[in-house]
Amino acid sequence: MKQLVVRCIAASAGGNARLALAALFAAIAVLASPASAQGTSLRCGWFESPSPGVAWLHDRDGEWIVSSQGGNPSDGPWPRFTRTQWVQTGSGNAGYGCACLRVEADDFSMEITQIHSAYARPLSACRSNSMLREPEKSPR
Repeated sequence: MKQLVVRCIAASAGGNARLALAALFAAIAVLASPASAQGTSLRCGWFESPSPGVAWLHDRDGEWIVSSQGGNPSDGPWPRFTRTQWVQTGSGNAGYGCACLRVEADDFSMEITQIHSAYARPLSACRSNSMLREPEKSPR
């Protein structure tokens, strides 16, 4: 990023407006893409879905938005849970389970923007982690 800014300044000082503009747009594109700077990360914790199309992942860093009503859902697969890996909290498929997701995320907004892979884990894996608090069994 620093190199792009230096190129932009050098190009504008040298009178090359096109090069300066190209370097400026490249810098803006890098800044506008939060996932490009962070890459992917593996996030494990409680995957909670209180209603269709709405989901969060609660890990050691906090609550990550996977999909919100009226918002843009994260691209990619959601974890698939067996009956023993899912705690039902309401009607339909509302509930939560323990999962790991390899994701790209916006650390500032705590939104998961892309899910590359996801897998369910035994409930005991999250219950035994003192950094995680199990969701309430009643719907929000």
